[in-house]
Amino acid sequence: MEHVVIAGGGPTGLWLAAELRLAGTPVTVLEVLHERDRHSKALTLHPRTLEILAFRGVAEPFLAEGRRIPSGHFGGLDDRMDFAALDTPYPFTLALPQARTEELLEAHAVASGAAIRRGHRVTGLAQDADGVDVEVAGPDGPYTLRAAYVVGCDGTRSTVREAAGIAFPGTDATTWGWLGDVVLDAPPEGAVYAASGPAGGVMVVPMPDGVHRIVGGDPDSNGPDHPGELTLDALRDKVTRIAGTDFGMRDPHWLSRFGNATRQAAAYREGRVLLAGDAAHMHYPAGGVGLNVGLQDATNLGWKLAATLAGTAPDGLLDSYHAERHPVGADLLLSTRAQTALMNAQSPEGQDLRALLSGLIATVPAFSRSLAERLSALAVAYPPTSPAHPLTGHRAPNLELAGGTDLFDALRPGRYVLVDFTGTPAPAPGADVYAAPRPAGRPAWSTVRTALIRPDGHVARVSDQADAEGPRSQARTTAPVTTRRHTGS
Repeated sequence: MEHVVIAGGGPTGLWLAAELRLAGTPVTVLEVLHERDRHSKALTLHPRTLEILAFRGVAEPFLAEGRRIPSGHFGGLDDRMDFAALDTPYPFTLALPQARTEELLEAHAVASGAAIRRGHRVTGLAQDADGVDVEVAGPDGPYTLRAAYVVGCDGTRSTVREAAGIAFPGTDATTWGWLGDVVLDAPPEGAVYAASGPAGGVMVVPMPDGVHRIVGGDPDSNGPDHPGELTLDALRDKVTRIAGTDFGMRDPHWLSRFGNATRQAAAYREGRVLLAGDAAHMHYPAGGVGLNVGLQDATNLGWKLAATLAGTAPDGLLDSYHAERHPVGADLLLSTRAQTALMNAQSPEGQDLRALLSGLIATVPAFSRSLAERLSALAVAYPPTSPAHPLTGHRAPNLELAGGTDLFDALRPGRYVLVDFTGTPAPAPGADVYAAPRPAGRPAWSTVRTALIRPDGHVARVSDQADAEGPRSQARTTAPVTTRRHTGS
């Protein structure tokens, strides 16, 4: 199995390393920081991310430490989306500081056998038909690594992206949000506090160790130029004007500003170089989705890259990473731009727009659910390249399987899973086969005979009662490994 170098040891790089190791691929992660950043840019894990962690068997530590929030916001609107309506075992967002998320992901990657080098910075690369030479600056001086593939998970200022000559088109910042991790003597009640009006918007979320995160924006922060360093007095003034109180803020742990510059890599693959996470897409942190989309990028890429290196991938499998994930990134940018516009809608007309949309969330369940499915990434579907069953490309729900198990448990090895509803399952090349009872309450699955689920939890192929060929002929995969059969008997 050939070697993969991952530039960047943040959440995306660490999760990708573990996904590659699941297939036995040798991996080296190069991270410039000697120690993890104690400041947490991200704070939210969304339902689809929790599902991904679950079907690799590592969700429990996150669930044990994180705080469950049963709703989500869109553009800071007053009415929140009820996640209880979502078809998932995890109908909530999980508040967990990024620093702790990274610790858990690193432990998982190391346990999987990934090599992680801290204090090592990628400075350049050159690729040829057979591999990539990666130039690295390490604690003991410069050196070169030879890799079969390199994946840039090294952030919005990605050295890998630049060295590969991949364009990063988009727009510069026009407004700036602000963030403060502070102690509050009179904190608001509840899991999330939000206030908005002509003076701006603010949200307050509890964090561990008696700290609260205050994040928001106001008209004074609009403009292309960086407003300068944020001070505690400036934060206090902004929050008081919006919320009518400063909640007794003191003892700042971290004060920061962030802009709405929005960019996306023109290509997620250039030869033997690939991009994932912030190296592929840059956006305003509306809805707290950035870390989540990065982990979802890695989940899509990991099994495809591993199969390519193992020689079991069909033609075009690795190219499908860009084909599937680039549209998801584009939709992410559309959503965050729309939310930024709502957050900055401080004019009387803008306030009316916010009130109208907020009212729709509160009174039209289908509208609220649609936004929630989109924000949570449960709605992500990959269009098939040819006519196929309507379920093809969609995320598979956690189906009940025979023998007291479920689909998420079956996906732990990172292999294809064939779910057979016929009662007479037969072996399928390259897949673990499971018998399953007919799923109740899922009309779209009512006529399905077999469903082939990809290692990333999306439906690869379906046969139903209308298929003249029957289920067996449509159960082929492109990963020829030993078949395992599970009937529950």
